[in-house]
Amino acid sequence: MKIAIINGPNLNLLGKRETDIYGNQSFDTYLETIKSKYPNISFHYFQSNVEGELINEIQRLGYEYDGIVLNPGGYTHTSVALGDAIAAIKTQVIEVHISNVHAREEFRKLSHVSGKSVGSIFGLGLKGYELAIQWFADKVSN
Repeated sequence: MKIAIINGPNLNLLGKRETDIYGNQSFDTYLETIKSKYPNISFHYFQSNVEGELINEIQRLGYEYDGIVLNPGGYTHTSVALGDAIAAIKTQVIEVHISNVHAREEFRKLSHVSGKSVGSIFGLGLKGYELAIQWFADKVSN
C-alpha cells in the first residue's frame, strides 16, 4: 500500500511556530513515528509553501497511490485550484487540519478542498494524520 502525505504552507515550521496551536513536535519527527507504526505502508512525504507545487504533486501522485492525506494549510481557504486538482484525480484524498479551523477566524470556515475530499479531520492535532492513514489501511484490508 502506498500513501502520500502532502503538507502545505508553513507546515515545515511545525514544532517552532505557534506551538500553543500546533504543538512542539516537528513533522519530520512525527513522520518517523507514523512509519514505525505502519511498517507495511510505503509513505511518500511532500511539503511546499507554493500552491502550484502542491497541485503538481497531487496530479503526479493522483493515479498511482492508494490514498493521499492532505493538509493544505492556508490554501484550504483560498485555493479553488487545489480543490479542482483533487476532483481531477483518481486517488481519494482525506483533508487533515491540526487545529480546529471551525473554532478559529471566520475566514477559516471555508474550505475549497473539503467537498472534493472523501473526508476531513479537524482539530485533533497530529493524530488526525494517523486517523486518515488508518482509514485508508482499513479500506484496503476490507
